[in-house]
This record gives sequence, C-alpha cells and structure tokens, in this order.
Amino acid sequence: MSKFFTYEERLTLQKCLKESHSFKEIARRLDKDPTTISREVRKHLSEVATGYPGFSYNACRNRFNCRKKGLCGKECTRRSAVNCKLCQKCNDNCQDFIEEICMARFRVPYVCNGCEQIGKCTLLKSLYDAEHAHVKSHKTISESRSGLCVCEEEIARLNAIISPLVQQGQSIHQIYVNHENELMCSEKTIYNYIDACLMDVRNIDLPRKVKFRARYKKPEFKVDKGCRIGRNYDAFQSFIEKNPDTAIVQMDSVIGTKGGKCLLTVHFVDASLMLAFLRDSNTSQSVIDVFNDLDQRLGRELFRKLFPVLLTDNGSEFSNPKAIEYGPGTYGDLRTKIYYCDAGCPHQKGAIEVNHGLIRRVLPKGSGFNHLTQEDVTRMMNHINSYKRKKLNNRSPYETFSFYHGEEVLHKLGCSPVAASDILLKPSLLKR
Repeated sequence: MSKFFTYEERLTLQKCLKESHSFKEIARRLDKDPTTISREVRKHLSEVATGYPGFSYNACRNRFNCRKKGLCGKECTRRSAVNCKLCQKCNDNCQDFIEEICMARFRVPYVCNGCEQIGKCTLLKSLYDAEHAHVKSHKTISESRSGLCVCEEEIARLNAIISPLVQQGQSIHQIYVNHENELMCSEKTIYNYIDACLMDVRNIDLPRKVKFRARYKKPEFKVDKGCRIGRNYDAFQSFIEKNPDTAIVQMDSVIGTKGGKCLLTVHFVDASLMLAFLRDSNTSQSVIDVFNDLDQRLGRELFRKLFPVLLTDNGSEFSNPKAIEYGPGTYGDLRTKIYYCDAGCPHQKGAIEVNHGLIRRVLPKGSGFNHLTQEDVTRMMNHINSYKRKKLNNRSPYETFSFYHGEEVLHKLGCSPVAASDILLKPSLLKR
C-alpha cells in the first residue's frame, strides 16, 4: 500500500471527512492503512480563523454574554452599532479576552470538516482541504530533494583534507584516490562543494578545470539548506516577538561585474545608517573577515550591542552562519544571531534594498568596482549617511545613529559627517 496520495485520493479523503466517515472506512476505500490516513490529515490540515455569515471570528469564552462597546475607540474602521463582539478585532483589543479552544480538534478525526456545529461556530477551526494539502505535500518533497545533504562539521572536515593538498598543486582525482576512505563521498561531490564555494579553494585553484569551456549554461547551484535550520524567517519573527526591543541589522551584497570586486552592505534599520565594505570576491570567507575585523575594532561588548540580530538573504556568501555568529576559535562565545529571508522574498529586508538605490546613484548597475578602494567606498557612504530622510524627521542617518550610540562609535566604524551643501550622489563623486 502506497503512503503517497494523488490529488484524486485527497479529494476523496476530503469528501469522506465531510461525511464523517471513520479512518478505517476511509482507509478501506482508498486501499491504505488507517495510520497513513491519520498522518495525512494531521500533517496537512489548515488552521482557519473564520466565523459564519453575520458573525466574524471570535474565540472569547465570554462572547455570548459580552455587551462591551467602543474597545477600539475612534480608530476602528468597522465599528459595530450593537456590540464589539461582532468585530474582527475584538479579541485583539479586549483586556478581558479569554481564549476558548475546541478540544474536538485534538481528537479523531482532528478536523472540523464533518462537524455539525461548523455553520454556527466562531472558534478557530482545523480543516482539511485537498488542494492546499496537495500543494503543501509537493513543496515538502521538493525542498527535501534540494540542496546538499551535509552538515557544517562535515564540510569543515573535508575542507581540512582537500584544501591544503589542492594548494600544493594536487588534482581532485589524485586526492580522491589517496584519501577515498577518509573522504567518504564521490569525486563529483567534491567538485560540487568547490563549485558552491563551501571550501577554502575555488575553481581557479584547479589548473585544468579553469581551461575547460562550459558546454552549456549551468543551473544555479543551491547552497545546502542545513545551515538555515532554525534560522529561517519564521524563526526570525518568533525571536522578534519574544524580544520586541531588539535592534535589527540587515545584510546584503552589491555586485559589480561578474567575478570582480563586490560590496558587503550592513544596514541599521532603526537609524537607516548603512556601512559598506569592499571585498575582492563574493565568498563566505570575505564576509566572515569583515565581521571579525568589526569585532576586533569595536570590542566584543559593543559589537553585541550593535549587531544583536542579522537578517540576510540566501546567497552563498552567507552560507557559514556559525563563523559569523561566534567568530574565530571554538564555538562557545555567541556574539550575534543570523537569520535568513525566505527565497525570492527581498521585501522581508526591504529597508536595505531601498537604501541600495542611493548606492546605485553613485555606482550604476553594470559598472565594475575593481578600480575602487575602501577609502572610496567609505567616502561614498559618508555622503549617503549624511543625506537627510523624511522618515527620520528630516534628520540624517548619521545624526540619528549618533543620538542612539554616540559620536565615538561612528568614528570606530569609520563614519564622518558631510555638510549638506557638499553632498554629492553622482558617479562624479568617486572621480574627484
């Protein structure tokens, strides 16, 4: 009996749940084990906060006898002429709210599809929807097959064996033949790790490989998602909910020409101050080096205060979060926490994306960074950070950051103010 469900089988399952059939009866109809049916329902059910016509969602235990009015004040756009219990925001604004949970949701069949009271219920419901379950199942299968099935410790072990020998001029095949029992992976897998920039050596260090011309356009290599377990955007939101006063710092890369120098940008969201660091290549080690330098320059205590949480995207240059979080040496002294946005969702770190528009005024897209020095980049960022913003009450990011942390911290970060009349956000700034 197959454990996988087709869309037609899920439609049948949804119909049977609505008709209140037992799991044994459903299993007999679908020719599956009752445990498989139970697991499918519990794994792919959806929690829905809805009411019924005339009554919005309300999970308060006192909803039947409540007569309160005006809980939202004048700000409410959906004020009820009768009682606040008919408003969707009632539970959020009432101080006497006591949540009522329907315990039938935690017993077989775990969903409300066949419940006789569903047409008169305003509590949180668990529903099984065939279309939603099918999409969710395929997404789970797709994610499980992408990335690399390897942990950070395994990459570090392989790197310690392979990188020193490649730097001595040995080929991957030579290394693999002599260390096959130690590597415990295929030769092709080693090449994949080097392509993904997960080791200290790069393709340029392999003399024969750099001579080969690509026969076809290689698909983008997806970095292992194992390093992002517990660091995704949902985990970030949970952390911020528990620590609402934590200052958020966003991080990203600005690319010039392919294979050339690039920028690492660090954006303090509260003050809109942005730092930029020039890197010779877009590698994870170059990012780690920047944060190690900041840690040494600021001191560990001040570093923790300025960088409590880092939010970034899924680029391969950020694929070694432990090295950024703990710094050099043994992993034991946490200095920051790093989280990742969802793939294809740059709006989740929209503040830094918007501020990149100011950088592109000086460094238009398509222009290379190879002619720049760190002094040029610092000068450009001083002009950008002295540019007054409406959202900061017509103050500049430099002034706002100075108010929160002091002028001395800005000097340690290499920032200095620029007079308003001297601010220039044109390519000619770096030609002076």
